[in-house]
Amino acid sequence: MFVSVFLWIFWLGFLLYLAYKLYRSLRIVSAQECIIVERLGKYSRTLHAGFHILIPFIDYDAYYHTLKEQAIDVPPQTCITKDNVKVEMDGILYLRVLDPQKASYGIEDYRFAVTQLVQTTMRAIIGTMDLDTTFETREVINSKILEVLDQAGEPWGVRVNRYEIVNIAPPKSIIEAMEREKKAQITKKAQISLSEGDRDSRINRSLGIKEEAINKSEGEKQKRINEAEGQAAEIESIATATAKGIELLAASIKTKGGKEAVKLRIAQRFIKEVEKLGQDGTELVLPLNLSNFKSVMKSVLGSEDKKV
Repeated sequence: MFVSVFLWIFWLGFLLYLAYKLYRSLRIVSAQECIIVERLGKYSRTLHAGFHILIPFIDYDAYYHTLKEQAIDVPPQTCITKDNVKVEMDGILYLRVLDPQKASYGIEDYRFAVTQLVQTTMRAIIGTMDLDTTFETREVINSKILEVLDQAGEPWGVRVNRYEIVNIAPPKSIIEAMEREKKAQITKKAQISLSEGDRDSRINRSLGIKEEAINKSEGEKQKRINEAEGQAAEIESIATATAKGIELLAASIKTKGGKEAVKLRIAQRFIKEVEKLGQDGTELVLPLNLSNFKSVMKSVLGSEDKKV
């Protein structure tokens, strides 16, 4: 009785195990995924997207891989710069499995290996740079790390597409010193800007005063030139008119009765000028005898006047 129950349980368990193995021999692989199949402990084939049947008890699905691009976070680590400053740096890398067979048999865990390689490479690169350089050359650091990962990832069947540094965190004391230095630089730039602005303002004002003085002097010069030209033109006009009058007078004298007319005109002019001098309350002493008008006219017109 006991033996029969034991056999019944054994066969039931065997049938269940056989059903499980038959179920496990049926594989449906999704897109961008693959399965590494081993036959009797050796690599057999790689199953890609689709429906596949394995031979029970012979074929074994040993490894599963995704062919999508993977983002792997690189934990923060302490690096020492060339000027002996400790900084914590972390990043993120993006990789893709290109050869599932190499990724399965070339290394135990390619994700862990790539992460460790990034950290060691980062420490080596940061050790050759000053602290200021690490902030300014992130792209250079990323490209150098990517170059090392490309060479190391080929035997592992993976390719690192890019690596990005996320944070560079120096010690708190260094951050405070950098902030003070930055503040001092900003203050210095502000003072330089103010002094340059004041200098430019002074220069502009002096140039304005200079231009104003030049314009005033030019205006005064032009004014004097214009006045001189006006006076010269006036003198020239008066001289021309006087010469013309003299010419006309000379021509009139040469005509018949011209001399007598001139003498008469002079006598009339003389009388008018004497009348102007003879005002009320004015005493005049003249070297002429006005009572004898004829003698006065002879003195004025000359001894040739006999008919006046």
